[in-house]
Amino acid sequence: MKDHETSELIFLPLGGVGEIGMNFALYGYGQGDRRRYIAVDCGVTFPGDDLPGADLVLPDINYIAQRSDRLDAIIITHAHEDHYGALLALWPTLKAPVYCTPFAAAMLEAKIRSEPGAPQIEIKEYKAGARFKAGPFDIDAVHVTHSIPEPVSLMLRSPLGNVLHTGDWKLDPDPTLGQKTDEAHFRRLGDEGVLALICDSTNAIRDGESPSEKQVSDSLASIIGEAKGRVLITTFSSNVGRIRSIALAAAQAKRQVMVLGRSLLRVCEVSRELGYLDGIAPFLPEDEFKSVPKDKLVVICTGSQGEPRAALGKLARDEHRNANLSPGDMVVFSSRSIPGNEREIIDIQNGLIELGVDIVTDTPDSLVHVSGHPRRSELKQMYEWTIPQIGIPVHGEAAHLTAQAGLMSDSGIPSVMPIRNGDMLRLAPGDPTIVETIEAGRVFKDGHIIGNRDETGIARRRILSFVGLVVMALVVDRNGELVADPEITCQGLPQMADEDDSFEDILYDAGLSAFENIPRKKRRDDGRIQQAVERAIRSETRELWGKKPIVTVFVTRV
Repeated sequence: MKDHETSELIFLPLGGVGEIGMNFALYGYGQGDRRRYIAVDCGVTFPGDDLPGADLVLPDINYIAQRSDRLDAIIITHAHEDHYGALLALWPTLKAPVYCTPFAAAMLEAKIRSEPGAPQIEIKEYKAGARFKAGPFDIDAVHVTHSIPEPVSLMLRSPLGNVLHTGDWKLDPDPTLGQKTDEAHFRRLGDEGVLALICDSTNAIRDGESPSEKQVSDSLASIIGEAKGRVLITTFSSNVGRIRSIALAAAQAKRQVMVLGRSLLRVCEVSRELGYLDGIAPFLPEDEFKSVPKDKLVVICTGSQGEPRAALGKLARDEHRNANLSPGDMVVFSSRSIPGNEREIIDIQNGLIELGVDIVTDTPDSLVHVSGHPRRSELKQMYEWTIPQIGIPVHGEAAHLTAQAGLMSDSGIPSVMPIRNGDMLRLAPGDPTIVETIEAGRVFKDGHIIGNRDETGIARRRILSFVGLVVMALVVDRNGELVADPEITCQGLPQMADEDDSFEDILYDAGLSAFENIPRKKRRDDGRIQQAVERAIRSETRELWGKKPIVTVFVTRV
């Protein structure tokens, strides 16, 4: 019997299906312990206030880590952080060759150079239009339009059928950077036969078609041309097309351009090396900010998502070392808010308003941003080109995935599978079926440590952020008598319990009283002492404050 007659073709998302970001998709071909895998994308998402101390949120890749000897490749569709940003953290576990387009490869190499101790990843370059083999798959890379150079969709051919993984894409009749999405290539793939379409759902709840990047470019040119003071434009650092549009609009208004923010500078450096900023004058260094007349300067800066350490956050707090804003200046938010970042963005905007700065956001009257993802009419166009037998919505939260699942069904795709992270979907042979559910949670990069909430201490740290910490230390002799007065420290609690007494004094008395109430014979048990004192301190705090802090009691025996 031939191997493919007993093999299975499976799709297993470990991130990006049920959330925006953290994309990590596994494709497998084979049977049981002989199945070989490739991964498509390896992305991050970013922590909020509920994850104190976490630097990055990563997909839990334990399933494939246990099978890393059967992982043949990691293929990156484009260089957005939610598609390649986890590579430095996770590659040492996987150690598979990484396939990238030249721009993504250059961005990855720049990131490796900038991070001490980063792994030396094996990188293999490919280009849109190329066809190459990775593990059990014959892969065809298709050029698409997105908000970054060189994005691709991937056709994964196997003996059991062809799978089209769209990555991030849109239809733009007039992109400012690169070519239009390759309709002819997609039509050829549809004629060849597409078993399953794994499709971007980010804008599946929005009707119609996305505006063109050219419309945004024209709108920004108008805004810059009419401005009287400085114009600062904040956007996603990877949106090279937008950076180019802003630079051209500034030149038209006879203004010079400055870039603020490390990630933007890195993107601009790579883009110049690869020719994506040809014809654009060199950008000014930030130490010339105050020497350029206000009406002659455009600044492109990081911080569109309210990141406090980004350039715009520092400017809003008047903490930037080389730049400051003044009344009459304008800040344009040429981006959309990623879900979960709304509060931080509003805080930044309020800070700018306090400085007398005018704010422009994306509205029907001022088109300053357009998404790089397809709306419903564009999605239907993709279905018509590729004629898939199975439709699988990915890259989105529940609302986006459900909206695209409904659109796929309404558009006549025979089988629609609205799966989530961890669902192992057998695409062939037979009808598509979820054959297993894998644990697919999140892990966190916290400094140099990668682990779950407990392993990194984030779970405990979060509790500490709500209720604080009380530490009491007692030194006891072998007869159960205190050798010295206990010591107590309170962190994160109110200072005073009432007008006369501090929390530390009251909790000290509670802990000491609990110790003294233990019969002397039973004071030989350190665990009993710890338990009694902890319970007394926690009970007293709850009575006074209404909250129960974390309490740690140290007993030293002499």
